[in-house]
Amino acid sequence: MDEEVFDQSKTGHAKQTLCGVQGCDGELMRDERKKSIVLPCECDFKICKACFDDAVETGGGICPGCKEAYDVIVMDELAADNESTDTGKSKMESKKKTSTTDPGFMSSTQIGDLEFSALFETKGTYGFLFFVRMIVLMFFLRWRITNPNNDAFWLWIMSVICEIWFAFSWLIDQLPKLNPVNRSANLGLLKEKFETPTAHNPEGKSDLPGIDVFVSTADPEKEPPLVTANTILSILAADYPVEKLFCYVSDDGGSLYTFEALEEAASFAKLWVPFCRKYEIEPRNPESYFNLKRDPYKNKVEPKFVRNRRKVKREYDEFKVRINGLPALIQQRSNLFNSGEEVKTMGKFQKENKSDEPVENLKIPNATRMADGTCWSGTWIVPATGHSRADHEGIVKVLLKPPSNDLVKDRSDDDGNPIDLSEVDNRLPMLVYISREKRPGYDHNKKAGAMNALVRASAIMSNGPFVLNLDCDHYIYTSQAIREGMCFMMDRGGDRICYVQFPQRFEGIDPSDRYANHNTVFFDANMRALDGLQGPLYVGTGCLFRRMAIYGFDPPRCKKPASVAEEERWILAENDHEILKHELVSKGFGNSILLVDSIPEAEFGGRPLADHQSVENGRQPGALCNNNSQQNLDASRLSDAIHVISCVYEYKTKWGKRIGWIYGSITEDVLTGYRMHNRGWRSVYYVPKCGDAFRGTAPINLTDRLHQVLRWATGSVEIFFSRNNCLLASPRMKVLQRVAYLNVAIYPFTSIFVIVYCFLPAFSLFSGQFIVQTLNVNFLLYLLAVTLTLCMLAGLEIKWSGIQLEEWWRNEQFWLIAGTSAHVAAVLQVLLKIIAGITISFKLTSKSANDDEDEDFADLYTIKWTSLMILPVTIIMTNLIAIAFGVLRTINSVIPLWSRLVGGVFFSFWVLAHLYPFAKGLMGRRGRTPTLVFLWSGLITIVLFFLFWVKIHPPFSALQMEF
Repeated sequence: MDEEVFDQSKTGHAKQTLCGVQGCDGELMRDERKKSIVLPCECDFKICKACFDDAVETGGGICPGCKEAYDVIVMDELAADNESTDTGKSKMESKKKTSTTDPGFMSSTQIGDLEFSALFETKGTYGFLFFVRMIVLMFFLRWRITNPNNDAFWLWIMSVICEIWFAFSWLIDQLPKLNPVNRSANLGLLKEKFETPTAHNPEGKSDLPGIDVFVSTADPEKEPPLVTANTILSILAADYPVEKLFCYVSDDGGSLYTFEALEEAASFAKLWVPFCRKYEIEPRNPESYFNLKRDPYKNKVEPKFVRNRRKVKREYDEFKVRINGLPALIQQRSNLFNSGEEVKTMGKFQKENKSDEPVENLKIPNATRMADGTCWSGTWIVPATGHSRADHEGIVKVLLKPPSNDLVKDRSDDDGNPIDLSEVDNRLPMLVYISREKRPGYDHNKKAGAMNALVRASAIMSNGPFVLNLDCDHYIYTSQAIREGMCFMMDRGGDRICYVQFPQRFEGIDPSDRYANHNTVFFDANMRALDGLQGPLYVGTGCLFRRMAIYGFDPPRCKKPASVAEEERWILAENDHEILKHELVSKGFGNSILLVDSIPEAEFGGRPLADHQSVENGRQPGALCNNNSQQNLDASRLSDAIHVISCVYEYKTKWGKRIGWIYGSITEDVLTGYRMHNRGWRSVYYVPKCGDAFRGTAPINLTDRLHQVLRWATGSVEIFFSRNNCLLASPRMKVLQRVAYLNVAIYPFTSIFVIVYCFLPAFSLFSGQFIVQTLNVNFLLYLLAVTLTLCMLAGLEIKWSGIQLEEWWRNEQFWLIAGTSAHVAAVLQVLLKIIAGITISFKLTSKSANDDEDEDFADLYTIKWTSLMILPVTIIMTNLIAIAFGVLRTINSVIPLWSRLVGGVFFSFWVLAHLYPFAKGLMGRRGRTPTLVFLWSGLITIVLFFLFWVKIHPPFSALQMEF
């Protein structure tokens, strides 16, 4: 990269007419009359004809400015306007010469500072097969509609309706997958631009912007503080400038157990973080590191490493013992202080009343006490008024203060560290514990409300231009993950990116992944495909946000659609403070002056470097090297931080409506990402090449897994019936991106047709009919064509996404399991909410490990009763009975109709094969299935059997014929 910095104020007219691609000084594109300048992309990136042709022909049609694909119609019009000119050829030749002589020039396959390559080797083939299968489906459905089964019309019409819906569902699922994308980050170039000594940064200090890391937890019983503490330690040890990293923990339960566990983590971090830096430890979650299956001493040549590792391991074991013993310690301490308080109060009462008789009715609050004996402000062990999970004051406590900008390598022996850390940077990032205020009568909006409280408090205390969101069980697995995300945010044109979503990877999953917990088809196939459109969905954790996108502002260089009113547009103009003085924005953010004043600073810190003439609205290099504003945590600032997390702060503001995490759905993550895309932002999906960025845990228990899927599906149906339906999206959202969000919103409705289709084989076997008149050659050929094209598409998807065939099959199986249980329950729940106003509640997914050490994955075999199990068991029992009934009837028939039996049995086995993991999980390891499941399922199966028996053999048919 060239080190020259272009001053925007001095480029003058040249900047207005020259190409913005680095290494090119060609004139901008003009129309066929050579009068008006043509800007082919909506981001208004300035480009010459030669560079545009190069981007179209060899760069996949990607704009070098915003990294988005050029519109196909625009490319065709420009090609038609310029096909008769010869200037394009000469410019292309000069462009190629420039690319071979100028080392600072980036080719079209290396847009900006990052390599960006579409998977061209699969794009064409995948699209071709997609259209082939679509044509096959059209002919198949046409044949099915024009060839009814008059002997069993009811069976035929149900099957045709289901097949039409399945074809529609498949279509909207496949359309967004036509342009999958892979990305890679250049960490070396990031370091060169932001951490290398230059004229603007002679000392080589970090010029990277600050990052606020949000970790959310709510229940210390289901989300053990030890798990949260390990996540915090991985964050504090991340490979990012210490003075630019700030960690905030939201404890929505207000638990003293969680707070003191974080205090222990802050203390242990003084040893663990320098140890990780000294020996380049990976991963930097101590629990995961010390449980590694591989050799921990590989590539560690330091002679003292083995001894030091053992010392740190011993300290960590003691750290775990202290955390696990905190509940008993807090209880004993509270009882001791409360007893002393009771004795003191009784003595005072007797002294005032001059009586030595014992006082029986004197009530002393059973308070939960901190180490110094003071009452805990949050939730008490024995809940009381003002000290329960739903009723407590706001808490902000700084556990680790902001570090200085200068390295601190000297560590005295008085600190008690068992290893020598004198040659390592001993500074630690800032760590803050926050528990927002909760009071009865207020809607606290679950996780979305907690995240918005963190956004406001962090803006006052550190104001990082970027925000990393993690669940309490998702830790940083690769220490440079944050830097990789910043490669996209700080790239030229990256100021239009609202977030970088990383894939979710999980630990502790059973080897067979019985319930598709890894979700690899979604994370490795669907999300990469969405990256070729406007960007992936936000999935709740492992996501790096731009703070200005969270604040509800429109992206830079965003054109105004005709349907968007002027008062709905929030764009920071050149004079940043003007829009903040606007009454709408001021009222939108609330009455905190510090919060409103922090917005221009966050916007400035998120700008790309103005190191080239093509960069608009950039910042000068070195502007963030000596930023000490976040270190002034005085009493007034902390007081304002407590104010902005109060219950009443969001009243009559835009929080949850336009600003922050959006309210209105229990899947606030999808809804929040949708709103950002709807304003014109784009997102990026990044799968690191050198290991997982983050890792977490997932429920392997069948009941917990079904409840998790139920919550996701319920949120999708809520979005469909709200004003956030993608059918009502603004013109800024691309068409295929709308299709992707439509697929997310309606997939639970497919469960209705899936359930009907799962019963059709049994209905066929009971009635002796089939969905077609006969199994003729035409039907079999169509069925073969549909199946082959589906398998070929699945094979290509497996190839370009890198998933395994077994993972794909597990995903297909669990899709049917969820469709016959959780998805249909989600649809019913939302309909009841809309019609009857019944409130939807969901269970927090447990993240605790199983205590049974005698068997691996013991939780996998634990059976917990849930009504979601009834319908799948009913389907299994009905199909099994139907197979036996059909075989016996065919054998005993005078004229056996084997073709109908084969068709019904084949589709019944298709249903049973998909439900096999469910049946296996239901049996448990020792057959501990709840009896109630079999009672309900058997009752429903018997009722269905007799209903169809009456339908096939009406008892009054003979009597009706006599009359």
